[in-house]
Amino acid sequence: METLQKSIRNAPSDTKLRVFLFQLLCVMGAWERALSQLQVAGDMDSLNLPMAQTYREAIRCELFRQEVFSGDKTPLIFGDPPEWTAFLVEAMKHTGKGEYSQAESLRNQAFELAPTTPGTIDGQAFEWIADADSRLGPMIEAIVNGRYYWIPMQRLKKVTMEAPEDLRDMVWTPAQLTFENEGESVALIPSRYPGTESASEPALKLSHKTEWQTPAEGVYLGLGQRMLATDQDDYPLLNVREIQFQSATDSETE
Repeated sequence: METLQKSIRNAPSDTKLRVFLFQLLCVMGAWERALSQLQVAGDMDSLNLPMAQTYREAIRCELFRQEVFSGDKTPLIFGDPPEWTAFLVEAMKHTGKGEYSQAESLRNQAFELAPTTPGTIDGQAFEWIADADSRLGPMIEAIVNGRYYWIPMQRLKKVTMEAPEDLRDMVWTPAQLTFENEGESVALIPSRYPGTESASEPALKLSHKTEWQTPAEGVYLGLGQRMLATDQDDYPLLNVREIQFQSATDSETE
């Protein structure tokens, strides 16, 4: 960090250095400083304006996301919320406050009601898929049109993710979402679990590994890179390129 800041002082008009500093600050969770560097990069070069707008919104969503996981805010559910999502949202509020027994009861109700979502992940068939973090299960976090959403997996037909190229991809994974109604949207999927930016281990901050906290029996809270679980295997998010979901309609026609 000190070397990078010295380089910027020596070449203050080098926008590439500014963009790299913004990315590094995001990895560290220094959100306000990252916003400042984004502003400067956009002001110095108009070619950076689309990126600045996209990640300015991502940072604001990240701050809102922190409040969701602390139990202080309620996430937006994308589309018409299925019945089970209300139980999962309430469970998150209790988990965020450390009320794990209340959360477990609500989470169990949610998971009993949520439909299984068969499909394929990079060509590997599965009968069900979920986020390995107990707080999320059959829900995908995504930033769509500048807003933070929880998206029930049953609402999706396909998720395509780009291979990571830049440091910012360790924080947010660019994705293309195709919904069950054939609608499409670009999105950013948080690559890391909340609180990772405060971890002491660089490998966690850089999404190079995943660790699990177990504050109560059967409760798994992730740090580091997001992990998807199926009945076949576990998949680090950054290794995944495509998930295809089989809808109820598809099942009936087979």
